[in-house]
Amino acid sequence: MLTVEDHSRDSAGLTYVYPVLSRRAGGLSVGINLNPDNKCNWRCIYCQVPGLKRGSAPIVDREKLSTELRQFLKDVLHGDFFADHNIEPDRRVIKDIALSGNGEPTSTAEFGEIINLIGTIMHEFKLVNEIKLVLITNGSFIKRSNVQKGLQNMSELNGEIWFKLDSATVPGMKRINSVNRTMNNVIANLDRACRLCPTWLQTCVFQQNGLAPSEEEQTAYLNFVQQCLENKTPLQGVLLYGLARPSMQPEATDLAALGSVWLENFADRIRQLSLPVKIST
Repeated sequence: MLTVEDHSRDSAGLTYVYPVLSRRAGGLSVGINLNPDNKCNWRCIYCQVPGLKRGSAPIVDREKLSTELRQFLKDVLHGDFFADHNIEPDRRVIKDIALSGNGEPTSTAEFGEIINLIGTIMHEFKLVNEIKLVLITNGSFIKRSNVQKGLQNMSELNGEIWFKLDSATVPGMKRINSVNRTMNNVIANLDRACRLCPTWLQTCVFQQNGLAPSEEEQTAYLNFVQQCLENKTPLQGVLLYGLARPSMQPEATDLAALGSVWLENFADRIRQLSLPVKIST
């Protein structure tokens, strides 16, 4: 049985395509994993990918990806997928196709071509403007022309970017995401993403060593958002979520979920900046 807790990339027995019963989407999300070798240029301490390694996505077998996605969509739309997985009737709907997986999707050199391929298949199954095409990204490769072409194409496919920002401080990003980034660089990448395709900030919040994000961290986040708005960066809003599945990183035992009250209070502070917030606990 497929559940919201099961985001296994192997559940369909395929290389690139996997099903997710998404708590945020409220139905079936068709996952695309362009990093089957578990390589990512970031290492987030809450990441649920076992055996995560630093690196970029390998060369993608586009023919295999095409075959898997067509077969999977056929089974979902015209076959017995929902019944075979005992999915509740109110969740028996495709909400999106989401490029996420076991690493940073835009690290593949073929990102633009892969978006074209997915778009062709979406048109074949008459899914354009019926579902979302979502990219979950850390935004670090946004300057690549290949990535920008892909994002422009996504915008024509009812696309949406979920741009990761778990901390708006340099020490916070180093602690949570294991990267060194200046906030000016992050703001520039976010602004470029927003102007290529509708973009939401995606932020994971949690306790570490029994402590919630500090007031300093919260204030820095709010100031970051305020600066984006003052720069007229066309943000769609914030996707605020907590820990739902156990981390597979060494820090796993240090992490714990925050309560819904904390999430709601922080969301209200963001909303005071006149920006929509969606919460997933």
